[in-house]
Amino acid sequence: MTIASMTGFAREEGSVETITWSWELRSVNGRGLELRFRLPPGMDALEPKLRELAGSRLKRGNVTANLSLRREETTSRISVDHAALDQALHLALSLTARIPGAPAPRAEALLALPGVMRSNAPTETTDAQKALDITVAEAATAGFARALDALCLARTAEGERIGAVLLGQLDEITALHTQAAAEAALQPMAQRARMIENVQALLREVPALPEEHIAQEVSLLASKSDVREELDRLAAHFEAARALLAEGLNIGRRFDFLVQEFNREANTLCSKSATVALTATGLRLKACIEQLREQVQNIE
Repeated sequence: MTIASMTGFAREEGSVETITWSWELRSVNGRGLELRFRLPPGMDALEPKLRELAGSRLKRGNVTANLSLRREETTSRISVDHAALDQALHLALSLTARIPGAPAPRAEALLALPGVMRSNAPTETTDAQKALDITVAEAATAGFARALDALCLARTAEGERIGAVLLGQLDEITALHTQAAAEAALQPMAQRARMIENVQALLREVPALPEEHIAQEVSLLASKSDVREELDRLAAHFEAARALLAEGLNIGRRFDFLVQEFNREANTLCSKSATVALTATGLRLKACIEQLREQVQNIE
C-alpha cells in the first residue's frame, strides 16, 4: 500500500563559488496539480524544465517552489592613492602656512578626502560571469530534483499515516454496517405490528374497505422499510474501498467519489429506518463516513 498525501515540505541548498542557493518546496491539498515557482531575476528560463520535473512526480496538490540566491561579498583591499595624498598634503600645508595659528593637517582628515583611498575589489569579466551563471543554474536544477525527491518522501510518509487511519475508520464503518444489518433484520417484525395497527385503524373508519386497498397499503409500507439493497450496496462499496487502499497510488479522486456513494446509501438507510435503534446506528454510520471523507481529502 503506497498512499501519498498532498501535504509535505522539503529544503535543499548548496553553493557555487561565491553564490549560495536554496530551495524550499511546500505542498498542500488541491483538486488538481498547481505549481507556483518563485525564481530570482535571470532564472526564469529554468521554469519549463522544473515544471516538467515536478509534473512527472506529482499528480495533485498546490505546490510552491521558492529559489533563493545569495552572493557572498568578496573581500576587497583598501589602498592609498599616493599621488592624490601628496597633492592633498601639499595643498593642506600651503593653506596652513597662509593662516597664522592654524593647526597642522591631521592624517585622518587627509585620508577621508575623496580620491585618497581606493578599493581594489576584484572585478569579473562578462564571460566569467556568464559561465558562473550557467553553473549556478545547473546546480540549482539538480538541487530542485533532490528537493523534489525529499518532498515525495515526506508526502509518502504522511500518506502511510493516513492509510492506517483510513483502515481503522473502514473497520469501524464495517462494524456499524454489521450492526445495522442485524437491526434491519428485526425491522419487519416492527413493521408488521405497525401495519396491523394501521389496517385495524382503517377498518374502524371504513369497515367495507376493499381488500385491494389494504394490500396496497401493506405493500407500500413493506417496500419503504426494506433496506437490504442499501446494505448490500454499502458492503460492495466497502470492498471497493479496501481494494483502492491496496492499490495505493493516485487513488484520491476515485476514493473521494466512492465515499460520496457511502454517504448516499447511508442517507437512504436512515430515511427508510422504521426503528429508533436502526436510525441511531445509521446516524453514527453517517458521522463515521464524514470522518473518512475528511481524511480522503488529503490523498493524492
